[in-house]
This record gives sequence, C-alpha cells and structure tokens, in this order.
Amino acid sequence: MRSFSGMALCAVVSAVCVAGEGTVTIKSESFGKTPDGKEVSIFTLENAHGMKARIMNYGATLVSLDVPDKNGKAGDVTLGFETLDGYFTKSNPFFGATAGRYANRIAKGEFKLDGVVYDKLAKNNGVNHLHGGTKGFDKVVWSAQPGKKHDDKAGIHFFYESADGEEGYPGTLKAHVAYYLNDKNELTIEYSATTDKPTVLNLTNHTYWNLAGAAAGNILDHDVTLFADKYIPVDLGGIPNNGLQPVKGTPFDFTTPHAIGERIQQSGGDPVGYDHTWVLNGDANVLKPCAQVYDKKSGRVMDISTTEPGVQFYTGNFMDGNTKARGGVACNKHQGFCLETHHFPDSPNHPDFPTTVLRPGETYKQTTVHKFSTK
Repeated sequence: MRSFSGMALCAVVSAVCVAGEGTVTIKSESFGKTPDGKEVSIFTLENAHGMKARIMNYGATLVSLDVPDKNGKAGDVTLGFETLDGYFTKSNPFFGATAGRYANRIAKGEFKLDGVVYDKLAKNNGVNHLHGGTKGFDKVVWSAQPGKKHDDKAGIHFFYESADGEEGYPGTLKAHVAYYLNDKNELTIEYSATTDKPTVLNLTNHTYWNLAGAAAGNILDHDVTLFADKYIPVDLGGIPNNGLQPVKGTPFDFTTPHAIGERIQQSGGDPVGYDHTWVLNGDANVLKPCAQVYDKKSGRVMDISTTEPGVQFYTGNFMDGNTKARGGVACNKHQGFCLETHHFPDSPNHPDFPTTVLRPGETYKQTTVHKFSTK
C-alpha cells in the first residue's frame, strides 16, 4: 500500500506507456468542481485500437468506455452523464462509481464485529444500508496519480482515506483503486486497502453496461453466461434469506448463454428483474472466469474475470426514464445492466459467508478484468 502523504490531485497529466508496438496514452483535464468547490479531474486512457476509458476522481468513477464494434467503429458501452453535475443528482443510480465501504446491502444498517454492535450505518435503502451509506466512496473526491505497470499497460491510481467512524464504520481505512488499459482491449480494475482497526469492507465498480450503446434500446436481447452453479436468494429488500441455492432448473441458470429477457419475468422481485448475487465457481482470491456478455447488434463481447467470490447481476430494474444519460437518452427500465464483482451481500451478518472482515496488518486486494472482443 502506498503512503498517502503528498498524494496531491494531479491537475494535468500527459503520459505514454509503450510496450513493443503497443501504445497506451494517458491524458487529464478539468471536469469541473463539486458543490463545495473541490476540483475534479477526468483522465482518458486510450489504446492503439480505439478503445478509450474516461475515469474521474470523483467517486473513482468510470465515466465512459468506447469499444470497437464488429465493423471497427468505436462506441460508448456504458451509461453515464455528459457533465459532472449529473453525478450530484439524487437520480444518479451509481453510474460507473466505486461503491464502498460496503458495496451492496447490510441488513437494518447494523452488524456485530468482535462483540461490538455497529448500528449507526445509514438506512438509505428502505430499512437497509446500501453501497456505503449517504456519502459513500462514490461521493468523495479521491486523490489521483498516473501509473504504469509491467510495461504493457498504463493507468490511473486513486487514493482515499476514510476516517474512523465515517458513515458508521470503524477504523481509519486507506483505500486504493487503479484502472489500467492495455492493447489487448482489457480494462483492469485493482483494489487494495488497509485499516488501523478491525472493520468490514466490500468494494466494487458499479458501471451500467449496454454493449449496443445506450441509444440502441434496452439490454434484454444481450446473451449472458455466468460461471456460477449457485446463487443467493434474497427477500424484497435484497437481503439473503435462504443460503446458497443451485441455479439448475431455475431462471437464474446462466451456465449456458441466455438472453437477459428470456426468463426475466420469472425472476421475481419488485420491480421484476435480476438483482442477485451469483456464487462464482473456482477458488477465492484467484483470477477466474466470471461472466461473458454478447450483443448481436454490435457484435461486441465482454468477458469478465475476477478474484472475488461473487457477482451481483442487476438489470436496471429501478430505472424509470427520469434519469437522462449522455446524448439525452432516457434511462428506462433495463436500459443497462451491472455485473458487480464483490463479496456477498450482508456478509457481516452471515458467518457462513466468506468473511469481509479486514484487520490491522492485513491488506484487502481485489482484481477484476473486462476484456472486449467481437464476433
């Protein structure tokens, strides 16, 4: 974990990472100011094939990602706002953000750790706590530094120090998120964190994807494969209520490709749609296949691999058309989908789930890779 001393925000950056014949460029420019006057920068990573990621230090947020289609034409495959102001609105559904300290839900906004009950977490999702609370990691300005790793990819490092007691969580947490792009059309997100007191931690990226482009319509005809034989049933508040269950014979079976809309009406929920965690096959903390998504219109394919034990597959069920994304696109129900790699929801209250406890002397680590191709 790098020291946080002297990590001032990069105002202007221009860097190049060269590997053989491959070149990834990094550029930075101002993206505006927060309501309390803090400067926000947006960084652009671009590779030799026209793939371009724009990431800002407000919320360590992936703002957009341009990816070539089957005809070689690059287009944005995410939902996001044209300007910074959109990210301050109450209607922002966590577009592209880093969610934390605890991504997903914690029941009734409380948990017990080492015999101490922490019950001051915000109940910002009905009676439950969601994505770190009223001012989670998605709503703070991170410090930033350009970085280079291994010679074949270049990226941006983001740092944030979360104070002891912030949003009700114990411990001063030093968090680090890095985005890397290479010439293999891979966008890699790496996370690490340390703490000075025992705490709980669950980080993820909350990008909404539409491989055909947001203006092309909904995502119900995207074919999805999830490398998971089990999923986690939840109650209407999104809290696990029946352990881990096999997907076989249910509308949650994506072990072979299925269109998102094929069985979505059988998935339950209110509103109806997928908003569940799948339990990934393979060992924890090892990079393994997570998901593959294919859009026939554009020919784009997105393969995701991760070190995390689960992935939350969310189909934009709560979007109602009131939020306008780039280009004036109304974000209607199912306009985009999320594949949030992380630990299981409400894990601090389920001792049988993989632990999300982080203790002094330990380092939290996670890697998720999004690889794009066409067919």
